[in-house]
Amino acid sequence: MTTTLSDYYQPGWRDHRHTCPACEWQGSSRQMELELHDEQSEYTCPQCEFPLLVVLHPDLPQVQAAAAAGNAEAAGQLAILASAPRRR
Repeated sequence: MTTTLSDYYQPGWRDHRHTCPACEWQGSSRQMELELHDEQSEYTCPQCEFPLLVVLHPDLPQVQAAAAAGNAEAAGQLAILASAPRRR
């Protein structure tokens, strides 16, 4: 079963242990194969490529809300956005 995570800033999701229903491999997202897309990141089993985790990317209001709530990663992302050159 593929898990979809809609809250990118949910604590501990990167280290949560998953079990692949296809081959019984176990491990965290840090050990999985990662495929980046515009709206989400997909993590698959490193042994059989079964899709185990889909993480939806946050939009700007979600990043701002997480930063306002004290999330250091979100605050860092806002700082990166603030330093980027603006298009005119």
